[in-house]
Amino acid sequence: MAKKAVATLRTGGGQNIAKCIKMVKNPETGNYQFKETVTYKESAKDFFNKK
Repeated sequence: MAKKAVATLRTGGGQNIAKCIKMVKNPETGNYQFKETVTYKESAKDFFNKK
């Protein structure tokens, strides 16, 4: 199933898309969680700078 998702991202206009994964610490428990999203390459820095 992962191969199918990667193949669809590489078609035609999918070259401007990036998958961003960020590790965020939960203030209540102290555990780390992962937030991930598929965004355009231009807005990837905004995703990482957001708290």
